[in-house]
Amino acid sequence: MIQRIQSVYLLLAAGVSGGLSFILPYGFDAQGVELFANTDYLLLSLFVVSAILSLLTIFLFKNRQLQFVLGRINILLNFILLGVFVYWSPTISGETFVSEKGIGMMIPIISIVLLVMANRAIKKDENLVKSVDRLR
Repeated sequence: MIQRIQSVYLLLAAGVSGGLSFILPYGFDAQGVELFANTDYLLLSLFVVSAILSLLTIFLFKNRQLQFVLGRINILLNFILLGVFVYWSPTISGETFVSEKGIGMMIPIISIVLLVMANRAIKKDENLVKSVDRLR
């Protein structure tokens, strides 16, 4: 159902991935101009796919195993996004030694934590349903 705790976690993960990526900069260039995810199509597509996948997962509450698998895929997608940030972080400002990183680089980490908590709640629900089915 939509009012479960995993739905709240997934909604927060969708809000973090979809909303905060446009508000918080992930770095600064050599001139000190803030860099946002909407200026780079790779980052924008990864953030949008992560947000859409989180929203889609909310409405698959009748199929908990598929919900769990989509949560894992979303976690993997956020790890890829985090890897892109780690790969780009030394060269954001154009210099290898000095680069300003923004708070937006923490968005995938926050999203991963929320998705892991949602997957735990989904697994807990699945175990509860299995235990009730054994009693019948």
